[in-house]
Amino acid sequence: MTTILPLQSIPDICEVIALEQEIWGESTPDDAVGVPLLVASLKRGAVLLGAFEEGRLIGFVYSFPGLKDGRPMHWSHMLGVRPARRASGVGRALKLEQRRRCLAMGIDLMEWTFDPLVTINAHLNFRRLGVVVEEFVPDVYGDSASPLHRGAPTDRFIAQWWMASPRVESLIAGGDGLPGETPWRDLPCVTGVALRDGWLTCASTDLARRDPAITVAVPARFTDMLAERPGEARAWRMLTRDVFQSYLSRGYRAADFACARGADRGLYLLEAGAGRP
Repeated sequence: MTTILPLQSIPDICEVIALEQEIWGESTPDDAVGVPLLVASLKRGAVLLGAFEEGRLIGFVYSFPGLKDGRPMHWSHMLGVRPARRASGVGRALKLEQRRRCLAMGIDLMEWTFDPLVTINAHLNFRRLGVVVEEFVPDVYGDSASPLHRGAPTDRFIAQWWMASPRVESLIAGGDGLPGETPWRDLPCVTGVALRDGWLTCASTDLARRDPAITVAVPARFTDMLAERPGEARAWRMLTRDVFQSYLSRGYRAADFACARGADRGLYLLEAGAGRP
């Protein structure tokens, strides 16, 4: 059974930092969040939660207060789960408790960054939490030595989680997220993809469409590709940078994501006309 608890003490924080280093790599001190910042931010509205199983910390989430266009919000900086417990619902449970605590403080908007090519994160964010995306930032964190990034540019989506919106409340009430089959799977796809030697490749992109809705195919195994086919992974990074920058700058927003278990690709739904859900 998983128990989620707020973390405040120095020993608790040190345990979080140890798990942080285990997940993102001990050789990346520039990427780490340390004790002083965690302690100080917790004094002024930050949220740090730990997920425990049999007394062992298996995951955590950390967010801190901020402003967006003068409006109070929370920025979720880290969500980490031990590799053996990923895709088990622990990440979602941490996010839902984080949401509950922020709503209790009168905060209804939370944002965070995530890699649009990491499909397990896209599935959690769109299908299990109900985010939308209107912003894409190329290389937002600059160079990173983390083994998770393997030297690839840190291009990221900025997720918007309107925590009290009907979209989010309906999704949470449904429990298992949106259905696997989507009514938009036959929409125009702006990445022309094919399988080659077991890896998804992209031969063409279409940056000029003006349809009300389009889709973007991405590889389902990008993390493996970074390790085994770094050249192809970088090619995917650069071409999806062109696609997302082009369409989001013209008012499209990423509204959904689908990736069936065992599939070779994921599919984003981009809709024209950005705005609060």
